Amino acid sequence: MKNTKIFYNKKNALRDPILIVGLPGIGTVGSLVGEHLRNELKAKKFATLYSPHFLHQAIMLKNGGVRLVSNRFYVFENKKTGRSILILVGDMQSGSPEGQYEINDKVVRFFKSLGGRTIYTIGGYNIGNQYVHHPRVFGVATDKETRLQLSKHGIIFGKAAGAIWGSAGLIIAFSKRYKMHGACIMGETGMLEVDANAAKAVLEVLKGVLNLDVNLDNIDKIKNETEKLLKELEGAAAGNTDPSQASGGNGGKQHLSYIR
Repeated sequence: MKNTKIFYNKKNALRDPILIVGLPGIGTVGSLVGEHLRNELKAKKFATLYSPHFLHQAIMLKNGGVRLVSNRFYVFENKKTGRSILILVGDMQSGSPEGQYEINDKVVRFFKSLGGRTIYTIGGYNIGNQYVHHPRVFGVATDKETRLQLSKHGIIFGKAAGAIWGSAGLIIAFSKRYKMHGACIMGETGMLEVDANAAKAVLEVLKGVLNLDVNLDNIDKIKNETEKLLKELEGAAAGNTDPSQASGGNGGKQHLSYIR
């Protein structure tokens, strides 16, 4: 395989599709959101993307089988809106600039060939070395119309700054190039490699944007387990044997900058 290729698992007609991109990245926010939507909506596999720009790995399966690393498209038919929702999730992103450009351009062109006009990528917006208890949701978009529409759902525009690495940024840039509507939706996150709280904030926004009824119990479970662990770690670092005393004498505020 010399180039990135996309193979259909089941080719069927889509109705004015929207693409949600939830790939690994900062805080694992994109992956958490994408996989949660896929599972809760019981989305069906639509197509699979393979690329020589992914790491040279194969994934061992629970049944003793094996498969190539990949990114995968799943489809859900939203009866409320009459539109198809494609969800892109995957094992990894490319580690090279060349791979990033080839793969993300391929994704956008593939989606446009299906009649797609709107893409939302999901990511984390890192604000530093701290746990964010009440994460905000930031956004950047290809056009004023999209910004105005998403602002109505509580997404904050014009406050985030810096660069958006990888697929979350490039796919939106390519969307603009191909005259499509696009936005990167980012949950505010900090020190965590897996931030379910930021993912929950994004999911709550997406429910309104996409007119979806999605249960968030599984995300809540991960969030609560993470917060419990953080309190225990803080208590241990402060010399407390009782995790319930993790906040110590700081008035209940957590200072977790020592965690890497």
